[in-house]
Amino acid sequence: MGTGMGLKERIESKDAIVGVIGLGYVGLPLLLEFVEAGFQSIGFDIDEYKINTLREGKTYIRHIPKERIEKALSTGRFQVTGDFSRIAELDCIIVAVPTPLDSHLQPDLSYIENTAEAISKHLRKDQLVVLESSTWPGTTEEVMRPILEKSGLVCRKDFWLAFSPEREDPNNSKYSTKTIPKVVGANDPYSLACACALYDKVVVRTVPVSSSQVAEATKLLENIFRSVNIALVNEMKMILDRMGIDVWEVIEAASTKPFGFMPFYPGPGLGGHCIPIDPFYLSWKAREFDIPTRFIELAGEINRQMPYWVIEKLIDALNARGKSLKGTKILILGVAYKKDVDDMRESPSLKLIEILLSKGARVDYHDPYIPVMPKMREYHYEMKSVELSPNVLKRYDAVLIATDHSCFDYEMILEHAQLVVDTRNAIKKKDHPKVVKA
Repeated sequence: MGTGMGLKERIESKDAIVGVIGLGYVGLPLLLEFVEAGFQSIGFDIDEYKINTLREGKTYIRHIPKERIEKALSTGRFQVTGDFSRIAELDCIIVAVPTPLDSHLQPDLSYIENTAEAISKHLRKDQLVVLESSTWPGTTEEVMRPILEKSGLVCRKDFWLAFSPEREDPNNSKYSTKTIPKVVGANDPYSLACACALYDKVVVRTVPVSSSQVAEATKLLENIFRSVNIALVNEMKMILDRMGIDVWEVIEAASTKPFGFMPFYPGPGLGGHCIPIDPFYLSWKAREFDIPTRFIELAGEINRQMPYWVIEKLIDALNARGKSLKGTKILILGVAYKKDVDDMRESPSLKLIEILLSKGARVDYHDPYIPVMPKMREYHYEMKSVELSPNVLKRYDAVLIATDHSCFDYEMILEHAQLVVDTRNAIKKKDHPKVVKA
């Protein structure tokens, strides 16, 4: 079993030093949980802005208040750095980096690979490495392990390796990092025991499974379940719209069934860091086994078409008012991927803006949580959030509600907008002459 016997004991006694690589919406909350549980903790990121912000006791994630950062700093157990040589100081290394798709919907594992290369340069005996990034079954063993073993150390003899999928839901008031059960998988008993011991210190319950591959597949099933069901209600929305039936009323009525039904809600497309992406990781891997993934790919196809369908509804609504989309002024309301967060990853609003600009519309947006549009992997709009006032609303030919933030004054919007295209059922008034559901 190598020299690993001491590691589990150090974790149990909280003498282990924990590092989290990637301080985004997953990594930062997790790092703070370890600090608050009493562990010496070091956060790693390549983004100097994040490092400097945290060192100053400030935050860059809306639902993580700066007071929590300040408190963590005051303990003396919270450090952040861009110096990856400090990996050698750690006992436990948690990797929470992005796993996007490329332009051809192929998995982009470059962040995992680059991080594993950085770890391998400083890996030492008796360290535990846990990958949290969503990916295809086999990544931990087939991609990460060989890179880590470039260090000259042997997995399951000199160091320990596990996978534990993140289950973060930004700004969910009911569930947080601490209160969501954590699936943990590894391919040897001691790696699993160490990983479970580690997460047992910060989450309500660990759920051990028999391998890292099972844990990786668990995460994909969770998100494919959501993707397929969201695609189903999006397709229902398009069908029922043609029939003159309100899909939102149908969902509300169906939700009264106390068994056998779970409500999912349509929208202008899929957003967030997991659901639009993770299903394609499995469909890509399935090709290796000559397995077609018709459900997964059909769901992805439907969900990716939703922004185009929304724009068609907008065009029809403008046309009914004697206007062409070209040259009209459109205000996008909300560019975060879901309500009440400042997270823009894979937001359908980005695609909506792209389509509108390509068709000659003049586009602005309002989102109090995103005052300036950041540069994204695929998009770079040099845009700032405009103020929302009666006079501003009157200047636009249409207001497109893409994200239904709770802070929006929908009565004021409805009163002063010329036309409202509502993709989120934010305006509850039925058959209002200014409102088009999309």
